[in-house]
Amino acid sequence: MSNSRRKPKPRRRPAKNRHTWVDLPDDELLDWRLRDLGLRIEGTPLEPLIGRLGAELGRRGLCFRPHVWLSSEWFSPDGIPGIAIPFFLAHPRLARLEARQMLEVEGGSAHACMRLLRHEAGHAIDTAYRLHYKKRWRETFGRFAQRYPATYRPNPRSRKFVLHLDAWYAQAHPAEDFAETFAVWLTPRSTWRTRYADWPVALRKLECVDELMRAAGYTPAPVRSRAHVEPVSQLTLTLREHYRRKREFYVDHWPDFYDEDLRRLFTNDRGNGNPNASAFLRALRRELRETVAEWTGAHPYTIDQVLQDMIERCRELRLRLTRSPARTKTQAIILLTVHTLACLHTARREIAL
Repeated sequence: MSNSRRKPKPRRRPAKNRHTWVDLPDDELLDWRLRDLGLRIEGTPLEPLIGRLGAELGRRGLCFRPHVWLSSEWFSPDGIPGIAIPFFLAHPRLARLEARQMLEVEGGSAHACMRLLRHEAGHAIDTAYRLHYKKRWRETFGRFAQRYPATYRPNPRSRKFVLHLDAWYAQAHPAEDFAETFAVWLTPRSTWRTRYADWPVALRKLECVDELMRAAGYTPAPVRSRAHVEPVSQLTLTLREHYRRKREFYVDHWPDFYDEDLRRLFTNDRGNGNPNASAFLRALRRELRETVAEWTGAHPYTIDQVLQDMIERCRELRLRLTRSPARTKTQAIILLTVHTLACLHTARREIAL
């Protein structure tokens, strides 16, 4: 029997809680810097969705796989064949904060996230294979170097563009047209040949993507950078500052811009005894916002701020209802839609995706 002592096993240290901010109230959480949140994709619901994107690319005969990382928003940088995913999708606590701050979680469901991943994958594969330098690409989609507009006026009746993301986003720029067309082409069971059979221009774009992807196939991509642009681990902004900037991006205030239309819908006759217009709109705020968002594709925060301005003007002008609540609600939806679109088309802001 040996007299040698068995060495004791080292004790495992308890895993450090990387997310000590989870139970903080919003007001305290907002003071955390993005880089200090300790976020990563591994182990989150994003991981299987990214794997699903890779499987879809493989089923289409493509060897290309974009690399992904967390950042402040959705984007695919010029010159880098990868996809940045917004940090708030990496943890449900941050998704709830995003919903309260911005009234929407972009990509918050698996379905919505996959739609955005496919779109951004279109940008990434375009970069990876330098597709926009090809004559076929330019003849079909236009000039990639065309300057991005500060805003754009889509034509909802146009059959020259596919429909994928909201707000007829393919009409924003040739690069977005390609990314949207690629996303439709990639989507499983999209039956795009049948769906766009009566849309000859859009169908020609889909056939162009099909041709370009067959040529790419299992050919290694010439652009292989794995760089991360603005990764969340390097962002020193606090959540409070991040959301302040994000809200500024989505809203412009014109306090007296609504007066003429509001006076046509309501009245300032205080003797009629009808409900206050401001209280009426406030009670319907969520329903009005969601309805207009569904039909316009505008960001809910933009719509909510336009509605807030209208409510404030109704209060200041002491306006009251003159029609039945049902009819007034219908006309309020129309009025809110008109002014939201006017805000979008007049405000000077960059296209986000």
